[in-house]
Amino acid sequence: MDVTREFAQGLDAADPLAGFRERFEIPDPALVYLDGNSLGRLPAGTAPRVEQVVRAEWGERLIRSWSEGWLELPLEVGDRLGAALLGAGPGETVVCDNVTVNTYKVLRAAVSMRPDRGTVVAHRGDFPTDRYVAAEVARTRGGHAAWIGPLVSGTAPTEPLTAPEVASVLHDDVAVVLLSAVDYRSAAIADLVGITRAVHDVGALMVWDCSHAAGAIPLDLHAVDADFAVGCSYKYLNGGPGAPAWIWAAPRHHDVMANPIPGWMGHADVFAMAPAYEPAPGVRRFLTGTPSAIALAAVDEGVALLAEAGVPAMRAKSSALTSYAVDLSDALLADLGVGLASPRDPAWRAGHVTLVHPDAVALTEALIARGVVPDFRHPDGIRLGLAPLTTRFVDVHDGVAAIRDLLTADDGR
Repeated sequence: MDVTREFAQGLDAADPLAGFRERFEIPDPALVYLDGNSLGRLPAGTAPRVEQVVRAEWGERLIRSWSEGWLELPLEVGDRLGAALLGAGPGETVVCDNVTVNTYKVLRAAVSMRPDRGTVVAHRGDFPTDRYVAAEVARTRGGHAAWIGPLVSGTAPTEPLTAPEVASVLHDDVAVVLLSAVDYRSAAIADLVGITRAVHDVGALMVWDCSHAAGAIPLDLHAVDADFAVGCSYKYLNGGPGAPAWIWAAPRHHDVMANPIPGWMGHADVFAMAPAYEPAPGVRRFLTGTPSAIALAAVDEGVALLAEAGVPAMRAKSSALTSYAVDLSDALLADLGVGLASPRDPAWRAGHVTLVHPDAVALTEALIARGVVPDFRHPDGIRLGLAPLTTRFVDVHDGVAAIRDLLTADDGR
């Protein structure tokens, strides 16, 4: 393999999405940012959009802006997000709260739709919040949580989660299954269609956490036949730190799903101040309190860029970036004790690559000190998040080369 920086520059020159990088704020061109799967870069259009909301809509129009558009933003931004990234139709996606709250809401809604069942299934290796919420929903239900996979103290398995693995814990008391579409550690893509089918075969409902999937891989939640999905908007969607998350609900459930946190914004008539709660039709009922017009505007800007680029082109670039990272790591780092904790097959690998080394903590700190920003994952993972609209092939080259420089300096080579 050609490991020169010139080769990476050639890949960038041929990249059809290269121009999108110029539409983001890049105040330090020398910074090698490889953490776009934790916090995406700031789109250049976000600050002017937010200023419009602050100065004109808030500053001038004041409370009138609620009736002039703010009230509809959670659904309008949700429609644009769903159409661009989830294969969703109008009225199926709402942007609100955060992933933790949204996961709780949809899990509680799902178990309520299976009143004769008490088991919630989740994966021991999934993001901690998912496990915590699954266990708590099962407890408050008076049932219990059932777990897929062993307790793993080391790096995540690199192989995708399969339908037979999930089916092995399913039975007729399972109400709902919560799993990640993409493993947050390894970037392994689960068998979404096969797993959902296995869950439905036992009469349970399927909830997918798409936090590391939306904006990184093609999603068609209708084709998957999912029941519910949740995800964040501050990673590949570039919505900003603490940006509101989203909920998608299959239309077949809209009339029966119940929000366990009935807030006034999810009421059928927001300003009726009615004595009793009456849920709004459709996915709007998952709203709780007052949404942030400022935060929703920022999410909208990020979604617009992804919609313009298109998921197929982003997926092609993402696969090329991660494949280059894997090949470069094999060539430059394998002989220095660095392993790969992500699938080698790009068809089953999403938007990041995780490398493993016993000194990952120290290496990550040293990389950041020299202007290369990856992400550490306990206990030995260095996660390279490669956002297709902002990450260049030279960034991948420089990041991997920096790891080699640090390791060879340590051993005197």
